Amino acid sequence: MSGNAIGVLFRVVTWGESHGPAIGAIIDGCPPRLALAETDIQQELDRRSPGKLPSASPRKEQDRVEILSGVFEGKTTGTPISLLIRNRDADGAAYDGLRDLFRPGHGDITYQAKYGIRDHRGGGRASGRETAGRVAGGAVARKVIGQAGITVSARTLELGGIAARNLSPAAAVTSPLRCPDPEAEARMLQRLQEARIAGDTLGGIVEIVVRGCPPGLGEPVFSKIDADLAGALMGIGTVKGVEIGAGFAASKMTGSACNDPIGPEGFRTNHAGGILAGITNGSEIVVRAACKPIPSIARPQETIDLQGRPAVVTIGGRHDVSVIPRIIPVCEAMVCIVLADHLLRQRAIDR
Repeated sequence: MSGNAIGVLFRVVTWGESHGPAIGAIIDGCPPRLALAETDIQQELDRRSPGKLPSASPRKEQDRVEILSGVFEGKTTGTPISLLIRNRDADGAAYDGLRDLFRPGHGDITYQAKYGIRDHRGGGRASGRETAGRVAGGAVARKVIGQAGITVSARTLELGGIAARNLSPAAAVTSPLRCPDPEAEARMLQRLQEARIAGDTLGGIVEIVVRGCPPGLGEPVFSKIDADLAGALMGIGTVKGVEIGAGFAASKMTGSACNDPIGPEGFRTNHAGGILAGITNGSEIVVRAACKPIPSIARPQETIDLQGRPAVVTIGGRHDVSVIPRIIPVCEAMVCIVLADHLLRQRAIDR
């Protein structure tokens, strides 16, 4: 098990390093005769691009996707789909000074412990750059679940300790931070600028909502769909916590308050977040992901070198101040992949 793949029937493998020649994804198990073009994938990759936000890295990658296989005359063939994204603005030499140092908060020290070797050019496989392959695979998954009427959208609930309170779905669509609260967003943008000046970074919380998901997806014990969703989102390097529905707040509720009453029209509340006993119940699926601050900060940090000697490191290079909002299409992609996989698994049962 290499840990580079996700899914059972709809399976996505990502490959490539941050400062290598290219990155990409291979999708196996995509149904045939599905309309798919590079533009379908490109529009998702464009959402992940840095843009002009004060949180964005100055690294400018066009992320132009190339479909190498699995599509003929605009339709999927049922064979593996290979997607290529070339690294056009890589600069691994900028990290030569970190060759013998472990960066606090990064996977340097754990990759070294596991493999006895690591790619010191940026984060290698542990870099946020790897998520472009996930977004590309998720774009294909979105097409699969779209045929079943399922939609997935995410928004920023919190950034740098500033929480969105007045939630407007329409505001989130046009917001540069994908924040549903314009007043909170203004303070978030100011907070980002302050962090950049201080050479620091910020974390946040993303909420993902799934609409139109039919009941019955998921398995009863070890492949519960909530477990798979949590695992997929925790598989994103920046995510340190996931909650579904009422989440941690459920621990403070009574059973009478937490249970969702059922009427002829369906569930009257949604504390379960659309999932019961590991299986979707037909309500909206609501998932939240807590994202840590990016560990690459322009401030001195204590560390050790490869020989275990104390050292101080200050990280240069090109980095975001926050993963938000660029992480939002990544979170959506991971949810789409899990849903596509479980949708195909359920269809196999229904046959």
